[in-house]
Amino acid sequence: MSTNLHPMLNVAIKAARAAGAIINRAALDVESVRISQKQINDFVTEVDHASEKIIIETLLTAYPGHGILAEESGSEYGAKDSEFVWIIDPLDGTTNFIHGFPVYCVSIALAVRGKVEQAVIYDPTRNDLFTATKGRGAYMNERRIRVSKRTQLKECLISTGFPFRPGDNFKNYLNIMADVMQRTAGLRRPGAAALDLAYVAAGFTEAFFETGLSIWDVAAGSLLVTEAGGLVGNFTGEADFLEQRECLAGAPRIYGQLVPILTKYSQFASAGDKAAVRQAAANLSLPTDGLDDVVPSTPAEDDEAASGAAR
Repeated sequence: MSTNLHPMLNVAIKAARAAGAIINRAALDVESVRISQKQINDFVTEVDHASEKIIIETLLTAYPGHGILAEESGSEYGAKDSEFVWIIDPLDGTTNFIHGFPVYCVSIALAVRGKVEQAVIYDPTRNDLFTATKGRGAYMNERRIRVSKRTQLKECLISTGFPFRPGDNFKNYLNIMADVMQRTAGLRRPGAAALDLAYVAAGFTEAFFETGLSIWDVAAGSLLVTEAGGLVGNFTGEADFLEQRECLAGAPRIYGQLVPILTKYSQFASAGDKAAVRQAAANLSLPTDGLDDVVPSTPAEDDEAASGAAR
């Protein structure tokens, strides 16, 4: 551990590496790992639980008065009323892991009074360690990182995550992909949102967007991106996004170009934006059924539509 790092970040690094060691050992014989299913296409393994356990033990040994918010155990451990809350995803990319596809990571963030101030994302497959402390910059393997300098969307590589849960709006996502793909150099779906955000911070990709994410998927990565000079928000560009289940991150110029494209697909979109989604679906000859599942109308909009029909 480095003496130059914030003490809390050093503890988080220790916890992440301990979890990574458990994951790497299990990866040697992944077919023997016990797997259960939380819901369709949403898996949890004994490795998730073991990784989370060692992270929580390491953090609470150092800071017994801190709170814990973890993917598998929620707020079961730690103090319930602390201003310091560790946000943990013990194995982001579980589906990749159980298939032996080497794109997954450990994600640990510390929120102080609701603001993320420390972040660690550890890729045990490549031994890549991404770290950030608020106001001190972002690092990969102790080397300072910055977001990409590319400024034209047509030159950019964008990462995303595809819908996979029951109730996800697949047709709407096809519209999003059609909108983004034709404007960029490529769209990628690695399968671990935390690592996607770390890659934006490192400049490996220019931006990332996804819906349906939980706070433990994005907390650490969001600090990495902002400390690397990037921007993070929801699809309409609003910065208070951590618990809104949609995330857009990118280099500032690219982020600015993606917001107008993605705004109409946001759950916070206006009536006019939703009309644009329907028009896009019509242009692509795609059914519009279910678009309101992702971009719901407000009561005021429903009243306006009803009065319009009456006229």
